[in-house]
Amino acid sequence: MSAAILVVPKSVPASSPPPLDPRFHLAAIVNSSDDPIISKDLNGIITSWNEAAARVFGYSPEEIVGRSILCLIPPDLRHEEEGILRKLRAGERIDHFETTRVRKDGERFPVSVTISPVKDATGRVIGASKILRDISDRKRQDETRYRLAAIVDSADDAIFSKDLNGVVRTWNEGARRMFGYRSDEMIGQSILQLIPEHLRGEEAEILRKLRAGERIDHYETIRMKKSGELFEVSVTISPIKDEKGNVIGASKIARDISDRKRIERLIVESEKLAATGRMAAAIAHEINNPLESLMNLIYLARRSTPATEPAAEYLLTAEQELDRVSQIARQTLGYYRDSGQPVELHLHSLIENVLTVYNAKLTAAGITVERQFDDLQKILVSKGEMLQVFSNVIANAIDSMERGGVLRLSIGKLAGSTGEGIQVLVADTGVGINPEHLPKIFDPFFTTKGALGTGIGLWVARQLIQNRGGQITVASSTESGNSGTIVTIFLPFTAPAASNPEPETVLTIS
Repeated sequence: MSAAILVVPKSVPASSPPPLDPRFHLAAIVNSSDDPIISKDLNGIITSWNEAAARVFGYSPEEIVGRSILCLIPPDLRHEEEGILRKLRAGERIDHFETTRVRKDGERFPVSVTISPVKDATGRVIGASKILRDISDRKRQDETRYRLAAIVDSADDAIFSKDLNGVVRTWNEGARRMFGYRSDEMIGQSILQLIPEHLRGEEAEILRKLRAGERIDHYETIRMKKSGELFEVSVTISPIKDEKGNVIGASKIARDISDRKRIERLIVESEKLAATGRMAAAIAHEINNPLESLMNLIYLARRSTPATEPAAEYLLTAEQELDRVSQIARQTLGYYRDSGQPVELHLHSLIENVLTVYNAKLTAAGITVERQFDDLQKILVSKGEMLQVFSNVIANAIDSMERGGVLRLSIGKLAGSTGEGIQVLVADTGVGINPEHLPKIFDPFFTTKGALGTGIGLWVARQLIQNRGGQITVASSTESGNSGTIVTIFLPFTAPAASNPEPETVLTIS
């Protein structure tokens, strides 16, 4: 006896829907796309139109299907269609072609288009599909970025950015003008290239604050140009954050404040000068009477000393120096002006006078004096003013040679920029002046002597020389074995037409 075996599936739905036709599935995808998807034949006639195309262009499928694709292209760009159709007939694909299209209401807008050939079963191209993306927002963002970039690049201030390792990432034209580096020289380089070595510790603190999201406003410091020149800047530093709020770098705006700082220093210096003048007037008032007493005593001592004695010459020099100090005190006090007329004299006689006064200091320091005087022609000068100039310059030379050295003095005739005159050179073999200090040595109250100097001597000397129509310059070296300073003074034989003005403040340095 045979038996029939019936095999039943484990699970059979009561009623299964027919499988979905892939064509309907693709149509659903096309119709639900956010981007317009359009097809056309090789004559440029639109054959399909999805909902996104209706939303973006404003045409319903009934209005647009069967019409030429040219109705979506601005008249001035319709020549593009010929090139597109030519590439399609050759089976080429066109990716992300950026152009402009026009809506039903006439509004033009930017699009990115990808165009693919549509082929039949035999592989023959029969049309094209287009996927368009409205890139108006992106273009607006790009335009904003370009505008901001143009603003940044045309700014007078240096604007640049760096990452959290201190590596420069962007560099504007203002930065090039300020620092001297081109963008290709700085991008990818460390920001330390702009910071003087003695200030590089600042960068670690700046980066620490940036990582904490802090902003640094109007931080005044020193930076360095490509040439090595140091200058004063005011820097504002802001953290740059990514879309998640993480700090990824910093933007810097640097402004050159050298001129502003120079003006501020001049104001401070003028205030110091005014205060010094008031103080000097008070001191002059107090010392004037003792000076008169000293002059009388020296006069009496000189009268009672035979002229043949060496002491007589010393007393005469002391009397002349005290008389000069008395005149300076009275000038400072403000009630006396030197009524003495300029006199014709040999400058070497004044220098010998100064050397006599400083003879003890020269001997004590072990300084040898070498002279080369060739001023056969006399020059018309104020004796008191020239004594003050030479005293200041020679005193500075002596102070620079604490361990001995050579003081070289030369005088000769010279044809200068202001005519013929006398040139005086005062050269020493002292320690020299640092290069960064040289531009400041004629500034009032600037001194390299610490507590030993007032910073007034060379400033006064320049005032007196310039009032006479002359020039004073300083050259110096700190090179080991070749250090020293040379002061050059030129005085024209012919004084300026205007009467010689008194300097605003007349003080000496020791």
